[in-house]
Amino acid sequence: MLSPELKKRHDGALMPTYGRFPVALESGRGAVAVDTEGKEYVDFGSGIGVNSLGYADPEWVAAVQAQAAKLPHISNLYYSPVQIAFADALCRTAGMGRVFLGNSGAEANECAIKLARKYSFDKYGAGRSKIVGLRNSFHGRTVTTLAATGQDSFHQYFYPFTEGFLFVEAGNINDLIHTLVEDEDAVCAVMLECIQGEGGVVPVGRAYLQEVRRLCAERDLLLIIDEVQTGAGRTGKFFAYEYAGITPDVVTMAKGLGGGLPIGACLCTERLADVLGPGMHGSTFGGNPVVCAGAQVVLDRLARPGFLQEVAEKGEYLRSRLAAMPHIAEVRGMGLMRGAVLEKGTAREVAERCLENGLLVLTAKTLLRFLPPLTITKDELDRGLDILESVLKTL
Repeated sequence: MLSPELKKRHDGALMPTYGRFPVALESGRGAVAVDTEGKEYVDFGSGIGVNSLGYADPEWVAAVQAQAAKLPHISNLYYSPVQIAFADALCRTAGMGRVFLGNSGAEANECAIKLARKYSFDKYGAGRSKIVGLRNSFHGRTVTTLAATGQDSFHQYFYPFTEGFLFVEAGNINDLIHTLVEDEDAVCAVMLECIQGEGGVVPVGRAYLQEVRRLCAERDLLLIIDEVQTGAGRTGKFFAYEYAGITPDVVTMAKGLGGGLPIGACLCTERLADVLGPGMHGSTFGGNPVVCAGAQVVLDRLARPGFLQEVAEKGEYLRSRLAAMPHIAEVRGMGLMRGAVLEKGTAREVAERCLENGLLVLTAKTLLRFLPPLTITKDELDRGLDILESVLKTL
């Protein structure tokens, strides 16, 4: 699975910032990855929700190869036809007015934070700059997005963190109201995830999202929804907030949008289109032509008739199979974003045993987490679920 020589080279070259599983992946096709020794693994993680079209999707590969051969990078000092075409398509698909393109979810969230504070500064002056987030949230690993993350375990070592973030209990609308009243003249935005992915695949609820939307509109606060993990079709709709029938002022995306290449997107409504001007934000690699070419294929695939409905149906099948397995107490999430609470054993232990048997799964806190490619087939799902069930039966 992992040769001692490769492990030694890794340890001698890379900072030890990841708790890696003992396997070296080399290739893949569809929802199946292959390691350096030729062993196959059904992938229920898709690179933490990134490989939305699976491995080596022919259309995606062709688009990326063609653009790489034509023009790989020009920076944002010049106009890029492929970037413009993708940005236009993304805004239309999302129902938003403008987009800033970066390289990651953290970058997208940084842009959203700056956008909210600049909007408030322009309209109300310097004192209205705090952002209310939810406890148990996760928004990135930069110093500012760590500060915006509502988990104490992330608030260590790297002081001082960026100031200006408050936290309330997810799902508790009264807690939010109390905070907004207490800091009435200091808050400019509310920032949340529809499903707290890194927090343990915890949905915040339709009614709660609707009430938050109402409160923000009532007080002229921007509603920022972080769809880095839930966006781009992961839940069976383009955005998870669509299930609540609301529209945020700002929405962030990343992960599956690029189909495997690094991308981040911060989208805003038309009224916020001109808040950030030249020199106020930027990214050397953001909107890279090769990345945009791949992301355009993802958008086109999501727009195909019936595609998102198939994601929802596969997600329900995944949920029902998981719920019937031994030692699974609860299944949470939506679409092809699911978390399974174990009655026995630890998530890491089960994930390691699945790996030994040819299945890649993720963990989130104490849960098993599942983010398979949106294109995963029924046969691939069954193959992976059979491995998981066999592992669980041995606990």
